[in-house]
Amino acid sequence: MANLPPLSFEFYPPQTQEGVNKLKHTAKELNKYKPDFFSVTFGAGGSTKERTLDAVFELSNSDFNVAPHISCISSSKVEIKELLDQYKSQKINHLVALRGDNPSGAINSGEFNYANELVRFIKLEMGDAFKIDVAAYPEVHPESESAKQDFINFKNKVEAGADSAITQFFFNVDAYFKFIEECQKSSINIPIVPGIMPIYNSKQLIRFANNCGAEIPRWLRFKLEDYADDLDSLREFGVDFISELSETLIQNGVPGIHFYTINYSKTLSKIIKNISQS
Repeated sequence: MANLPPLSFEFYPPQTQEGVNKLKHTAKELNKYKPDFFSVTFGAGGSTKERTLDAVFELSNSDFNVAPHISCISSSKVEIKELLDQYKSQKINHLVALRGDNPSGAINSGEFNYANELVRFIKLEMGDAFKIDVAAYPEVHPESESAKQDFINFKNKVEAGADSAITQFFFNVDAYFKFIEECQKSSINIPIVPGIMPIYNSKQLIRFANNCGAEIPRWLRFKLEDYADDLDSLREFGVDFISELSETLIQNGVPGIHFYTINYSKTLSKIIKNISQS
């Protein structure tokens, strides 16, 4: 593992006890690769939020380094402060600060409109108690009016106090390097870690990409269609493709790699084995 940059892994909060048990097993398997941290996604409001807290504390109590996602949309400052205090009391010192999406059918009545406001609030209320990661979009956030405005939004998060960033997943490495080049021109010097999504399921991948604005190259879409429901062949191809993509990033000196796990370890373990031997 000596030739690899720092690794981190993202989980989503499970809905059942069986899911919790699976998550703990996955974390144990992936912890063999000595990751910097595990992040846990966050749903605004209601039971989804509680599931995030439960998953975070399960992992934290098992002595894993955890970085909870914290989403500010539809939240009040009081609610966010309470959440920050809970995490601090659990000796959690790393957050992924996001605007987040409105809960389905909800009207945004919160006190935050953008992630930079959340970052600034965390810094104001908690000082340097937390390392703060923010999101970066090499291929532009799907709700942005332009690439220029999207970059301004990112710069605002950095100026508000973000310590580092994790990108949305991508399959075109040029998009990542162009984004890094743009950051350097604007004197943005925080680490920007590429987010990588292994290929587990073609329909699921296309849905994720459509939701977050990630581009699936035409040739890759054809490959996904070729494999159709042959999951074994699809994942075998995916391991090779994502290994190669990761190797290209590593060879160009990225500050780390953040893998979106979908709470699975088997496919990722094959990828990490490949890139650690390259």
